[in-house]
Amino acid sequence: MGRGDLTDAEWERLRPFLPVSNRRCGRWRDHRQVIDGILHRVRTGVQWRDLPERFGPWKTVYERHRLWSADGTWERLLQQVQAAADAAGEIDWDIAVDSTIVRAHQHAAGARTEPPPAPASKGAGRGGTPGRNAVAEPARPPGGGGAGGEGLGRSRGGFTSRLHLSADGRCRPLSLVVTGGKRADCTQFKLVLEKIHVPRTGPGRPRKKPDSLAADKAYSNGPCREYLRRRGIRHTIPEKSDSQAARQRKGSRGGRPPGFDEDRYKKRNTVERAINRLKQSRAVATRYDKRGYVFLGTATAAALVIWLRT
Repeated sequence: MGRGDLTDAEWERLRPFLPVSNRRCGRWRDHRQVIDGILHRVRTGVQWRDLPERFGPWKTVYERHRLWSADGTWERLLQQVQAAADAAGEIDWDIAVDSTIVRAHQHAAGARTEPPPAPASKGAGRGGTPGRNAVAEPARPPGGGGAGGEGLGRSRGGFTSRLHLSADGRCRPLSLVVTGGKRADCTQFKLVLEKIHVPRTGPGRPRKKPDSLAADKAYSNGPCREYLRRRGIRHTIPEKSDSQAARQRKGSRGGRPPGFDEDRYKKRNTVERAINRLKQSRAVATRYDKRGYVFLGTATAAALVIWLRT
């Protein structure tokens, strides 16, 4: 076993949820070998063609990563690991939300303007096992239409992407969204929260609602607060100085100031620490992927490793 490869215990946690061949479209190459190759590239940022030979043909590893990024396999694996943690009571549902800028390498530019093709189904799922049946359903991943369609844009940092995420109280990513670098945090707030989807290991609906939420002033606006109130989510978000001044000018018509728990807000550093953990993976700290959905798969694979190893 090489440095960064899956341990036997980690492999056993993933193995039941991996797709299997339907024996009509050929066999999958050994999943464990290919996943180790994908994680090696995520961790080191090496070019696909330079993967060590022990992981098999580089093109097989790349195509597996591209396919699983397109059909949602990485996200389903992450959800299943989160479900096991939730069943054991290991998730701290006092979450925090934030985003981070990811500098795009020159290799991330130049994606074709037409939408990417729908991924071909390699094999059908084995009946009765969660997460497998949906793998065989072809879907067209988002993208196309130039840099904006691939989650790339110009910002103060240059050619960048922005990674929006929520994290639990133990500094582990719960949901991830990729946009262009100049997109404001608040525009993706609702989408980030709605992507929280932790299934139950037994009967019951997936958990989607946190106990409480902390966020910085980037999310301090009316739509964000109204959305949280509508869902009944307790939140701690500081009020912007200009909003406070405008409210005070109105006097009694300005309404009450929003509640703010200073002690709870101190725990917002959990999402900052989750970002630091994600960026330990060089392929997340710097974007090399041309397609936005492939980069999201890269970030999701890095988040999966964090959940497996904490």
